[in-house]
Amino acid sequence: QVSLVESGGGSVQAGGSLRLSCAASAAAYSSYLMAWFRQAPGKERERIAMYSTGTGTTFYADSVKGRFTISRDNARNTLYLQMNSLKPEDTAMYYCAAAKTLGTGWNYWGQGTQVTVSS
Repeated sequence: QVSLVESGGGSVQAGGSLRLSCAASAAAYSSYLMAWFRQAPGKERERIAMYSTGTGTTFYADSVKGRFTISRDNARNTLYLQMNSLKPEDTAMYYCAAAKTLGTGWNYWGQGTQVTVSS
């Protein structure tokens, strides 16, 4: 069974940090791409960080570059998102996603974890 389960969200003051985790089934974890998305109320979903298992490269949206770090723990089949220097505009539901191969779209999604940053 393919699954992605996020955790680690919560409420934090501006300037604080959180680390999100995405526990993946083996099938999901072996996907070519894994990523973190977020969606705030009334806004479109935004891809904020991506990890290519095929090349080992990472991508960050300008909105989080220099503050967020995506990483993987192969022993735990877990994807992480370390979020530092959080801002109120980072408030959103955060989702983990995986794409089996290039060009197939995002095949697997987690249920999301809420992050709320107060000023």
